[in-house]
Amino acid sequence: MPIESVRSGRYAARQHGAMEFSDPPVDLDGVRRYRLERLRAEMRKEGVSGLLLFDQINTRYATDATNMQVWCSHYETRCVFVALEGPVVLYDYANHPHLAKDLPGVDEYRVMPSFYFFSAGSHCEARARKFAAEIDDLMRTYGGDDRCLGIDRLSFMPCDALRETGLILCEGEGIAERARSVKSDEELALMRVSMNACEAACHAMQQALQPGVTENALWARMHETNIRMGGEWIETRLLSSGPRTNPWFRECSMRPIETGDLVSFDTDLIGPYGYCSDVSRSWLCGDRPSDEQRKLYAAAYEQIETNIGVLRPGRTLHEVSNDCWQIPPEYLSNRYPSLMHGVGLADEYPSIKHQVDLEAKGYEGVVSPGMVICVESFIGVEGGREGVKLEEQVIITDSGVERMSSLPFETDWL
Repeated sequence: MPIESVRSGRYAARQHGAMEFSDPPVDLDGVRRYRLERLRAEMRKEGVSGLLLFDQINTRYATDATNMQVWCSHYETRCVFVALEGPVVLYDYANHPHLAKDLPGVDEYRVMPSFYFFSAGSHCEARARKFAAEIDDLMRTYGGDDRCLGIDRLSFMPCDALRETGLILCEGEGIAERARSVKSDEELALMRVSMNACEAACHAMQQALQPGVTENALWARMHETNIRMGGEWIETRLLSSGPRTNPWFRECSMRPIETGDLVSFDTDLIGPYGYCSDVSRSWLCGDRPSDEQRKLYAAAYEQIETNIGVLRPGRTLHEVSNDCWQIPPEYLSNRYPSLMHGVGLADEYPSIKHQVDLEAKGYEGVVSPGMVICVESFIGVEGGREGVKLEEQVIITDSGVERMSSLPFETDWL
């Protein structure tokens, strides 16, 4: 759509959206409008008249327009400009306006004058200045004398080009993160669809778990089920078995899983409608866990259940941290990096740190209704053979918490 039509107020009516779903549980356009309103509310709080989003999770949140999100995350080739009082302009990788057709939050579609080296080579600086001139024009038209532009992430060369126009660049990532942190009831309904796909994918993995299957082959069941059920991608490959489970964060490999091995995984699954379902479980390849496996599992389960119990709306992040389960000394050095974190279209604000890490890494904030929080645990002795990874996803309600996952724990091990 040409910029002239946007400036004159001739916004096209759009109803159906770019993503095709046969039977969405809620009005998707309502979700899209809610998210855009959340962004603009945070822009007002921070005093910026324009917001430039390059993070593909943030562009999805602002518009629900998708185009090769993982690929576009590698390059500065696709972004969204949000005017506080004015249009939303989607800058896309190439001229494919059908990808934004019928989306109510996209007022104008433009082709990105890409300035990343792979595309532009020796033309990088000239294209960066061309892009900066367009953003400057948008800011002058819709922001007037307000020259404050929020940006979530951008490399130094285009930032320099934007500053050359007289724009004042402000931190915009926090604007997007805070906006994303509180979900509407309709967003939560979409997150439940994602969780259904995630749990089906986990059951498919569990059915395939037998001696001799490789970690990669087991993880492939997760991918296949997610895609088949309308999901989009998986952010990590965090599945490991036996001695590869401790310490945590080894991604899956060609190792054949052996009888008696623990198998631990973290889904990090971007499911239907682009929402993340982030749960972790540890299973046994075999019939009877050892005493050491049962001990590790019992500690992880106690940590999860205790820490869910301290979550309530209105509590500060520090209050939550201080009341969480005290990790025994033998597990402290291998602890998971955070106690809990938010989740929506991906992992997001807030990140609640362990009590021992508060002084160095903690920050303040408040747990609010509508947040979705992932409660984390990794239990493994430094130098030990195996570790247990558990994680549960919960909704903060007006009165407490609601669990999003029905994926069972191994309570018969306790």
